Parts: sequence; C-alpha cells; structure tokens
Amino acid sequence: MLEITGYADKITARPGDTLEIKVSCEAGAMQFNAELIRLVSGDDSPAGSGYKTEPVPHAANKAYPGRRQAIKTGSYVRLPENTKLAGLGSFTLQALIWPTTPGKGVQGILGTGGMRMVLDGKGALALELGGDVVSTGKPLKPRRWYLVAASYDAGRNKVQLYQEPLEPVSKDEVISHRAETAAKPAPKTSGFRIADGKFNGKIDSPRIAARALTRQELAAAPVTDYLVAWDFSIGISSVKITDVSGNDWHGETFNLPTRAVTGHNWNGEVNSWRENPAQYGAIHFHDDDLYDAAWTTDFALKLPADLKSGIYAVRLSCAPSVPERVDEAEAFVTFFVPPPKGTVNAPVAYLAATASYVAYANSHHGWRDPLAEICFGMAIELGPTEQFLQNRLDYGLSTYDLHSDGSGVCFSSRLRPILNMRPKHAVWNFGADMHITAWLEATGQGYDVITDDDLHAEGAALLSRYSCVLTGTHPEYYTPEMLKGMQGFIAGSGRLMYLGGNGFYWHTAFHPELPGVVEIRRAENGSRTWAAAPGEYHLASTGRMSGLWANCGFPPQKLVGVGYASTGFDSASYFHRLPESFGGRATFIFEGVGVDELIGNFGSLGGAAGYELDIVDAALGTPENVLRLAASEKHGNAYVMTPEALLCNYPGADGPSDPRVRADMVFFETPAGGAVFV
Repeated sequence: MLEITGYADKITARPGDTLEIKVSCEAGAMQFNAELIRLVSGDDSPAGSGYKTEPVPHAANKAYPGRRQAIKTGSYVRLPENTKLAGLGSFTLQALIWPTTPGKGVQGILGTGGMRMVLDGKGALALELGGDVVSTGKPLKPRRWYLVAASYDAGRNKVQLYQEPLEPVSKDEVISHRAETAAKPAPKTSGFRIADGKFNGKIDSPRIAARALTRQELAAAPVTDYLVAWDFSIGISSVKITDVSGNDWHGETFNLPTRAVTGHNWNGEVNSWRENPAQYGAIHFHDDDLYDAAWTTDFALKLPADLKSGIYAVRLSCAPSVPERVDEAEAFVTFFVPPPKGTVNAPVAYLAATASYVAYANSHHGWRDPLAEICFGMAIELGPTEQFLQNRLDYGLSTYDLHSDGSGVCFSSRLRPILNMRPKHAVWNFGADMHITAWLEATGQGYDVITDDDLHAEGAALLSRYSCVLTGTHPEYYTPEMLKGMQGFIAGSGRLMYLGGNGFYWHTAFHPELPGVVEIRRAENGSRTWAAAPGEYHLASTGRMSGLWANCGFPPQKLVGVGYASTGFDSASYFHRLPESFGGRATFIFEGVGVDELIGNFGSLGGAAGYELDIVDAALGTPENVLRLAASEKHGNAYVMTPEALLCNYPGADGPSDPRVRADMVFFETPAGGAVFV
C-alpha cells in the first residue's frame, strides 16, 4: 500500500510562480524528502522507453517533518451564523427529498445541533430535538420523492412528523406521526446545514418556519411566511444558495454536490435546466463528493524564473515500513510548466491533456467492474496504486466512477492527490503521453509544454504562436473554448499532429467558480461507464448539452479527419502502408520508411495501434482531400465497435471481424496552408 502521497494547489505553473505542496505520510513516517525533477520519460516497463528524469537544483530539495493528513468527503450546503435560531420556540423544518440510500446510517437533511431533521439509521424520518429523537419508524423507499417535515409546538411540547410520498402507491405509505417530548429545542447559532456530508440523494425546496405549521400550511404557505426558504433553481451554475424569504440567509454548496438535476416537479416536457429552471430546483448530495482535500501546506515551491518549459514533478519519498517495497514509499506531484505568458521558446508545442487527466483522476474503472477481465482478455493484477485506491475511496472519484449510491460522478477535481498522473505507472493516458516527450527529447526537437487549461483560456491565439502542435495519446475531453481554439488553429496555417485515439470525444466544461474542476454528463450514447439520468444531459457549469461532441454537431472527423470507432484492451497491433502513402503529397512523411515495412510493431503494448482506434468517415465530416496513409490490422478478440457506431445489435455486427475495427493514419492540408497528421 502507498505510504506517501501529495498534491499541489496548481496543475499548471509558469516560471516564477509559487506552488503549495501538500503531503501525507500515510504509514506514519516522521520525515519525508522532496526533490524537484524534470520528467523526460515515464515508462519503466521492460519494453518501454525507460524512466528518465533531470534533477533541478532548488532550495526546497530537502527533508521535511512528516504527518498524516485526513480527507473529509461528503457534500452539503453551509450557511453563516444566524442568531435568530437561538430564539426559536416553535418551528417547522420541511423539504422535498429523493433519498438514494435510506438506512445507510443517520443522514442529516436540515438543521443544526439541538434541532435537526434526519433520516435515522433505519431510513425513517426523525427529528433530533435537544437530547431526544422522535422517529416515524417507517423507512423511506429509495429514489422516490417525499414531502418530509418536522414541527415542534412549544406551547404543547409536541412534535409532529410528516413523511408523505408525492406519488403514493398505497395508503399506508403516508405517515403522520405525533409525539410528546420532554426535550426542548436548543439549536446552535452556527453549523446549520442542508444535508450533512452523509446524506445521499436529492433535496428540493428546504424551508424553516418560526411556528408549527399545519399539514395544509406546508403546501400552501407563501415563502414570505417562512423564516428562510431556499430556492436551488437560482444560480445553478454557481456554488451560491439563495434564500427567497426576504431574510437573506444565503449559503453556498460545499464539496461539489451535483446541480442541474431534475426536481420533484420535473415532468419531462423540458430537458434543459435553462428552459425551465423551476423544474431543476434540486441538488443531488453524496457522501463521497470531494472538491478540495484541504490539506495543510508542507512547503512552498517558487519556480525559478528561468525554468525551462516542460513536465515537472516533486518527487516525494520516505523510509518504507517494509524495506523491499521501496516503490510504495515514493510519490510524484506532477505539474506542467508552459513558457512565460505570451512568449515562445521553441517552434513546437506539446499540448498536455490536463482536462482528460482530471477527468480520469484516481479512476477505478476497468478493475472494479466484474466484466473488466473480459474486456482486457486477461486476469487483472492490481498494483500498489490500484490497491490503495480500492481501499481509500476518500481520495475521491473520477468521472468514470459511480458514487456510493450508484449515480454517475459528474465532477472531478485536481485539488487532491492524483495517483494515476505520475511516471512509473500504467502505460495509459499520462503514462503513455510521456512516450511523446521522450521521443522529442531523443530526437533533439525543442518544444514548449502547454496545457488544456491554457488552450481553454487563450484559444487559437496560443496555438498560432507555434509552427506545429502535438497532442498526447488521449485528448478525450474538450470544452467549447478548447474546441474553438483548435478549429481556429487548423483553419489557419496551423499544423497539428494528433498522436492519439478517442480524441475530441466528450463535451465537457470547467467549473466557472471552482478552479480545477471538470464536469461531464454522459448523455445519450457513447462508450460509457454510466449514463446520465433523463433530463440531466446539460452541464451545470454552462447549461450546454454535454455528451459526445458528435451529438453536438462536431464529430472529431470534422476536426482531424478521424474519430473513435472501436476499442479493445487485450492487445495492440501495427500499421501497414496503403497506396496513398507512396509518392506525391505524402513523400516527406515516409522518408526512410521501407515499402513493405510494418509501422509500430513493437513497444510497451506490443504495437502502435491499440486500446481505442480512430478511423475516417466521410459521413461524419472527414475532408475530401484526406490521404489514408496506413491502417492497422489483426486486432485481438476483445475488440468491439463503439456503441454509437451501431444502430442496433445483431449477430455479426460487432467484433474484430468488422472491417471498421482498425486505426487509420491520415494526412490532409487546409486551404490556408495548415495541415493535420494523425
């Protein structure tokens, strides 16, 4: 198991910037060492390019005191102190809820210490009042909307609970429970929360009245009759929570609960929260939501003003508790250093897929799924990182994972240790991308490193400073700003080398208020580990339709000539040359390559074409002037077509015998003098 982990407050930093490095010695080491290094190649497998780094002298390269730092997961709404709570006698707490894990321990819905409406350990509605607990004793059913309310009449010293499904199936589901109590409300003036970090499910229209409301008043009282009435349909793109009672007790969400979800009154007539926000007045809370691990900074790292653009890491190490497991006592805090803003140091830029790295951060997909070994065509052996993540879900989830209540993870954040964005790990995503930097270094080609974050902020103006831009192996997640920037670069005189597969696939967004957050809704179709719920296909961050870029009118074939068509994880293959690779416009590409020479029949994966394969498709926008230079062949039995490529399933429609199970190598020029090579 991993003994040391860490992260920085930034994933992209320019020369002269300062990073805050946060470290946890998980096994209790009392000291750790830090060393700033430049990463050249990260593949330490026997058939790989080798693990290569360059030391960077720095005053921060030294030993530091060690300690273990905890992570608290779970989302809720936090509110400022309100002294009116202290004077409450009679009151009513009410909300509409859609619980997803009733019975999974006590889950707070609304309140503070001394006055809190909860689901008790059995999943029934209860009121915690002083030191007393009053419960209906009837567990709620998961994934059904309920009106829940708890009132206290101070004059009669009575508690009234209401637990009513909005669409009851039988009479006995409607619960009205009245009880006497010896306790008195003693609410704190601070710490009031909507949800409590343990609640799983949706909450809609939470309110507090300063008197005991009758059942009729629960449905009919105007918001101005309440001490506070929160409306979650306001500010869906933000972290802000608005009180519409006129008393201005506003709050903010904490730890990234999911907004832009259907509320209790969604009727299916609209499918975007922007069309009718009133039908999206709910927030989905999860006990495993996480935005910021919020660790204390161990040391600050000010980057030298003359630091060369590149991929860097702070290598962390401590004395291993098990001597033969030195690799488990080593961690890397990886970050990317572009050149100073507005400057260029080389004619070539390598574009690091930071949006994709964050989307995949700490992903469990591929090895928590019982079907994973069928997809890989082999038994899966979990390494130290995977074993650690399997047992430490508090390190946060990726957008490929499911929350503990079974709903898909829409948000992923970089403000936590990202254990799969490091060298000496799996040859996938970041690990595979370092083959490209290793190649650039080996050939002596000078290059700058830029990132998705830079492209999102600066667009085509950033890319146009370079003669050629290279992508990594898996630039899968693109915001509209990134896509527009890439389109502008290619439409001009830009020259792009797309060196991966499954690129430009998912329409994603960066959160408008929380730095480092990626959002995705896996809508309609595509190769997915979960599917967005009906009515929840639109991003909370922007309001735009998410899902595949192809479904938004921008298939990757329009951009780079090819698009994702098939996938398989059992093996990788090679390319063979096609007639269009000989002579004419393609001559310069194949200088030094033999007529019958196989291309890429070696390497860490056994071949250059594997895992996720892209092909030309004129119907999806492949330009007419594309040269199809080479194609892969003889892929393994685990390869299948992507779901969106099949209108329906029938015998023989899928699998390695399908001629579309291949990767295409292409080249085309643009009218303005640019070109694309894939």
